[in-house]
Amino acid sequence: MMDEYRGVWVFIEQNDGKIEGVSLELLGAGRKLADKLEVPLSGVLLGYEIKSLSREVIAYGADQVYVIDHEVMKDYRTESYMKAVINLAEKYKPEIFLYGATSNGKDLASAVATDLSTGLTADTTMLDVEVEKRLLEASRPAFGGNIMATILCKKHRPQMATVRPKVMKAMEPDPDRHGEVIEEPITLKEDDMRTKVIKIVKDVTKKVNLAEAHVVVAGGKGMGDFQNFQLIHELADTIGATVGGTRDVVEAGWLPHEQQVGQTGETITPKIYFAIGISGAIQHVVGMKNSEFIIAINKDPQAPIFDVATCGIVGDALEIVPKLIKEFKEARERGGEMSYV
Repeated sequence: MMDEYRGVWVFIEQNDGKIEGVSLELLGAGRKLADKLEVPLSGVLLGYEIKSLSREVIAYGADQVYVIDHEVMKDYRTESYMKAVINLAEKYKPEIFLYGATSNGKDLASAVATDLSTGLTADTTMLDVEVEKRLLEASRPAFGGNIMATILCKKHRPQMATVRPKVMKAMEPDPDRHGEVIEEPITLKEDDMRTKVIKIVKDVTKKVNLAEAHVVVAGGKGMGDFQNFQLIHELADTIGATVGGTRDVVEAGWLPHEQQVGQTGETITPKIYFAIGISGAIQHVVGMKNSEFIIAINKDPQAPIFDVATCGIVGDALEIVPKLIKEFKEARERGGEMSYV
């Protein structure tokens, strides 16, 4: 029975006619898996008046795009999207199906997995395949981030996983790539839906956007206490960076949760990441390891953070950070300009 399942699928999440970045990242990861298994990579695109987005999906690595373009799919609803995806999966039988670990992606993936009676690995941070047995190897931190667990779905198909934004890297788009667009009919009607979307209210409150920051200064419990942690804010203010922190820091009340970096916080890819007083537990590292340049400051030369750092400073952060602040301030007074390009 499982021999009937072939192909790697990616759910293409779009909002207001724009594809979410995590879906493009998953096309890059899915392309690698599909090439190893020697099968096509397909995107699943649902919505209303969104068929034109299939060109972008193909440019980012897909061989095929399954499109359901209908007014009943205009806004995300679990019921309509779940039924559409299940119908596609039962008809075409993919062996691997990937979703972004967004609010909609996690909701849809769990509903589909339940109805198809298959397995789902949540918040995956690494993907690979065991080619001979055609098994998806979905890895994620477990036991509070102390170990990495690789989860297999040996007896059911499709093998499914949600992947957090910023963990994978998108391919460079190739506008000259060719692919197949498969338009699928849908029998659902608005009157069939048990829920109606009356109004969508967007959150306009001002929040720290770690995911978009070019430079992040992050501190850990190694800063000692709340008062000492203010050095992290001062350094960030001096160089025009955004402040982040570890789970311990957030639990201690030194930062709000939206500024937490790690498995249970934000996954980010800034150009420069300062890891100050951070030991480097797996739970934190998975959220920042793809930063372009990582500067670690820790008084323990054996701290795991140095294993992922581009460069490291061994010493007391309470002595080193004030010196950095002083140097950066003097550079600005001399007319220096911060550039992170």
